[in-house]
Amino acid sequence: MSLIHETLLSTATPAGGTHLAPLGFRREGEFVVLAPFHPSRTLDNLRATGLAALNQSDDVRVFAGCLTGRRDWPLLPCAHIPCGRLAGALSHVELEVARVEEDTLRPRFLCREVAVCNHAPFPGFNRAQAAVIEACILVSRLAMLSPEKVDREMDYLAIAVAKTAGPRELEAWGWLQERIAAHRAAHPAESP
Repeated sequence: MSLIHETLLSTATPAGGTHLAPLGFRREGEFVVLAPFHPSRTLDNLRATGLAALNQSDDVRVFAGCLTGRRDWPLLPCAHIPCGRLAGALSHVELEVARVEEDTLRPRFLCREVAVCNHAPFPGFNRAQAAVIEACILVSRLAMLSPEKVDREMDYLAIAVAKTAGPRELEAWGWLQERIAAHRAAHPAESP
């Protein structure tokens, strides 16, 4: 299995707008490979327009926000394709779909890089940021994971958050905890 990078993907919509969502991607030779789940707006947009941008950000609130109904993040136009990009991104990569490998669960979109743009220096890694990203992945799969697994993983991730988080990481962590509680309230039979 190849290395997966977690990022924020903005996709061009058929109506000329932009949809932002967290998504992992892989690199395979000259291609950036995107594999969104069926069904999703990201998948629909990639099929309809074939345009997207990878947005590298150290603000984990955007990842958590997209998963918890907070989607109003400032966008700017991309430089070379008709798609938006995250205004606060440290860098972004503009993509064009070259081909699609169909799959019933996760089709693979092999994309060519159109442009790579840097906007700000990368300040370094933070354990709380990594913990929030992991928690985002758990929250995106609440319907697929047992409540016990979610609790175990969240308890472990909470250690890094408690030791190393700044205000942005704490805010994102709180949103994710609220989302887990809301999911459990809506699905009491699944709660531990």
